Amino acid sequence: MSTEAPLYRHQVLFLSQSFFIKDNRAELLLHAHKYDFDIRFFSEVAEFTAAVAADRGASLFVIDLDALHNMQADLHDSRKTLMLGELLERLPREHAYVYLQSGRQGSRFLLQQRLVDSNCLAYAEKPIANDVLVDKLFNLFVRTKRGDLVSVVHLGPPGDLDTAALLAQQVEVVHHLDPTTLHLRVKELQPDLVVIADDEYRRLDALARVMKKNIEADPVREIVLLQRRPDDALARRALGDGFDTVLQATAGLVEAQLANRAARIRVSKDLIGKDRATGLLNKVGLQRKTQDLIRQATLEDKPLAFGVIDIDKFKTINDTWGHHFGDVVIKRLCLCLAPQMGERDLLARFGGEEFVLVFWDCTPDVAWRRLDALRQAFGAIEFQVARGDLRRFSFSGGLAAFPEHRSENALFLRADAMLYTAKESGRNRICPT
Repeated sequence: MSTEAPLYRHQVLFLSQSFFIKDNRAELLLHAHKYDFDIRFFSEVAEFTAAVAADRGASLFVIDLDALHNMQADLHDSRKTLMLGELLERLPREHAYVYLQSGRQGSRFLLQQRLVDSNCLAYAEKPIANDVLVDKLFNLFVRTKRGDLVSVVHLGPPGDLDTAALLAQQVEVVHHLDPTTLHLRVKELQPDLVVIADDEYRRLDALARVMKKNIEADPVREIVLLQRRPDDALARRALGDGFDTVLQATAGLVEAQLANRAARIRVSKDLIGKDRATGLLNKVGLQRKTQDLIRQATLEDKPLAFGVIDIDKFKTINDTWGHHFGDVVIKRLCLCLAPQMGERDLLARFGGEEFVLVFWDCTPDVAWRRLDALRQAFGAIEFQVARGDLRRFSFSGGLAAFPEHRSENALFLRADAMLYTAKESGRNRICPT
């Protein structure tokens, strides 16, 4: 199989007992690969700490505390068992760790305190099912990655917020001055947060109600009241009028609170809008992102190209070489497509072996050439299905154009129809709009 790029984006370094690794390795890897990460296993603390120190990626480091009693080979005294303090001293301090502990260990508060004060990213109690552990580790990957920008529309004096400090936390603030057109600005930009100064709310108390009652309103968008001075009666009234929370406009504090809220929004968006097996957008994420892109294309008078592709004879691939191999083919296709996407392009796994690509500022002719080049690049990848047996696979695709088709649904239906034409015409080809 081709080794042009690592198959999985993320990695876990896992220190545990030899028997645990032997009994659970295959199942843990099976679940982890479904979540787009790999696991390297260690039973010796010395080898684990060396690997952690050498790691330069966005890895997670997991330690089963039962490894302390694993007869570590590098200990020269007769004890052969590490104490917790010795383990913590050995761990590279520039990293954080996930600890697995027994229920008995978890019942000791002083032990818990020592762990969380010693570069602890998270801890979990055993026994924990392999699939549950992998799911929790995936959630940690989502929490710890920098993620996309979170957008904020702010109604009030620009000096209310330190926009530079927020931008450093991946929070982008757009100021708006007219309360009577705020709902239009929110509809245009589709921000994740709306922050409204208390004086603006006093002047026009229907602000939140107007935004919340719009049937197109994002149900997870938060509307925040920013109070320059405490006023419990005003805060209660604002919550009744549709505000989600009230923050005090204390310099530094309000930015920290907004950054924390943005981090939770970012995690929620990733968990809801991303495909766990590939890290690409899923149907939910694609719909919102495409609608945003169509709005921007309309404002900037730019063309879009919408492509739908499907791996040819994918059922035969699964039936012949197994679903795990089918997953590998999907991963390799993702690795082929993703590097060729522009900053404002979109790439999504629509389901199974079907993917959607949206090219920004792209005419149909250019889109066909780009997508056909990707088809050729994927077709050149060799997969080893057995010793000495190399195979190549292909995909077919269809294209649709904006503004000829003006909605996300219309673009998909047209591109999907052209994909069907490509399949009926012999596969391994791209049919233009």
